[in-house]
Amino acid sequence: MNNKMKKTTIALVVAALGLTACSGDDGKDGTDGSNGTNGTNSLVAFTQLPAGDGECPLGGQMIQTGLDLNGNGVLDNDEVNAEQTQYLCRELVSGLSAELVGRYESGVYGQSAAEIVGFHVASKRIFVVNAQSGMVDIVDAANLATSPVAGSDALLLNNLPKLAVLDVAKDLGLQRLGGVNSLAIHDNLLAVAIERGDEAGNSKQGMGYVAFYRIDSAGEASLIHGVEVGALPDNLVFSHDGKQVLVAGEGEPSDDYSVDPLGTVAMIAVTDGMPATSATLLDFSDFNLGGAREAELSSDIKINGPGASRAQDLEPEYISVSPDDRLAYVSLQENNAIAVIDIANKAVKAIWPLGYKDFGLAKNAIDASDKDDRVNIKDYPGVVGLYQPDTIASYQWHGSDFVVTANEGDSRDYGGFSEEVRAGDLLLDPNHPQFAAAQDKTQLARLKVTTSMGDEDGDGDFDKIVAYGGRSFSIWDQNGQQVFDSGSDFSRITSALLGMNFNNHNEENKGDSRSDDKGAEPEALAIGEIEGKQYAFIGLERTSGFMIYEITNPFAVKFVDYVVNRDFEVGFEIDGSDITGSPEAAGDLGPEGMSFVAATDSPNGKPLLIIGNEVSGSTSVYQLSLQ
Repeated sequence: MNNKMKKTTIALVVAALGLTACSGDDGKDGTDGSNGTNGTNSLVAFTQLPAGDGECPLGGQMIQTGLDLNGNGVLDNDEVNAEQTQYLCRELVSGLSAELVGRYESGVYGQSAAEIVGFHVASKRIFVVNAQSGMVDIVDAANLATSPVAGSDALLLNNLPKLAVLDVAKDLGLQRLGGVNSLAIHDNLLAVAIERGDEAGNSKQGMGYVAFYRIDSAGEASLIHGVEVGALPDNLVFSHDGKQVLVAGEGEPSDDYSVDPLGTVAMIAVTDGMPATSATLLDFSDFNLGGAREAELSSDIKINGPGASRAQDLEPEYISVSPDDRLAYVSLQENNAIAVIDIANKAVKAIWPLGYKDFGLAKNAIDASDKDDRVNIKDYPGVVGLYQPDTIASYQWHGSDFVVTANEGDSRDYGGFSEEVRAGDLLLDPNHPQFAAAQDKTQLARLKVTTSMGDEDGDGDFDKIVAYGGRSFSIWDQNGQQVFDSGSDFSRITSALLGMNFNNHNEENKGDSRSDDKGAEPEALAIGEIEGKQYAFIGLERTSGFMIYEITNPFAVKFVDYVVNRDFEVGFEIDGSDITGSPEAAGDLGPEGMSFVAATDSPNGKPLLIIGNEVSGSTSVYQLSLQ
């Protein structure tokens, strides 16, 4: 807000009031005159403007004035003096810029050729998960430039060479190993998570593995050994002191739902740089019906797998370790919850339900249709979203932990069980406020929703429409209470900048095509400290690009910028290995993983943000500058 304008207005009012006071002798009262007619009051109206407004792209306030001609005490539209309308717009948080300086283009599209990324400081190498190949690509960033590349040159940039690959399955020498899902680096130790099939032929329901490598100063990686962990190790992280590796075992069911492994968190000790040969495996069996902690699991946590116990249904997705290494926060995406792990005691401390996001509030408004042919961001009372975070991060403010989540959303949609339908297919309570809108494909009928929640009185019809994902990022305190959510920022900002290209698909240029299905889908997330301030970087998986927010004070979060390296006019379509058009000209598609590199560790002396773009198979490097 423009404080200078506000102070000037106050000063004028004070000056006007000052004219009413004077000194001198009182005179004799005159005769009373006849009563005059009542004057017309002047009114002022203040309207809060959301991010994405045409006058104030970052939001702000509109001040309107006029005379109360009809005497109703309200400034009606026909009473507004348009010439006196003022806008107090929020300004861009100055100083931080993100510029593309490096990019590796694999030339492989739609095959998850660049997902999770990590940086090895000593060798200045970027390690990139090439997921479906079962390998890790090693990219040279030693000669990273400082001169930014923009425009059409940025779309085709390919200035970082690939030096080598790690064939993790071959190195481990085990049968039934599948895709690589995650990696993490601490000092010269690399940990890589790889899934494994079971003996019945299910592709990823067997116990997974973590392969440990030692990286030398030239970036050469040599296998130390493998450690068995839980089924489908989807993410792994080192503790900040390097003494523990924690692994999120998602334990997804088979497609026919005949096999549903336990969700797990594996803990692998590291002593003097050497990882243990076995893991401590934590699961959630105590929270099962009849278990010692049955009563602790909130009914707000989504448990809906057919025939699944709670321990099978809870699916760890991503882990963040607190800055003091006491706790690990684990996103349980499908369940709309976060588990808290006590690292020292190797125990599940708590499971937080994340609750609903109310799309009936103006600040949370959404565009819910891919068939309305327009940007139509509006609030829908009676419609809510499950936050369902994917990537999760944590930091401290005034000595307390705060957890940051990218609220992507996800459904259970398998051959043997699916909870996913369109809102138009729901049997709604006739009194639902969106009863009519849910039959209209240009409003709510196309919105993807769950059939597992929303029948609150148990009478067989739905009292609430429950969608997937928060279309936002959030910050939660150490008690699991939300202290910030970005509301409808992502939709409003991208629609203001991209027009109908907002809520785009990442496998073709088709604007508004994801409005019915979780919007831009915030998935990737990294946080980093630059000159004493904490910044969050949130990747939009579908629309592509990333948002930047300054989050130092979690109660005073500030939007900084939206950065995207994508040409929305290029014609292409990616359907698995079937590719048409020119995806190579479209830029970076589908940010999946991010890694922040501090200036002290950076090859060009500036803080970096490294991004793995899953659909375009590209790895991009941005330098971050405060001016």
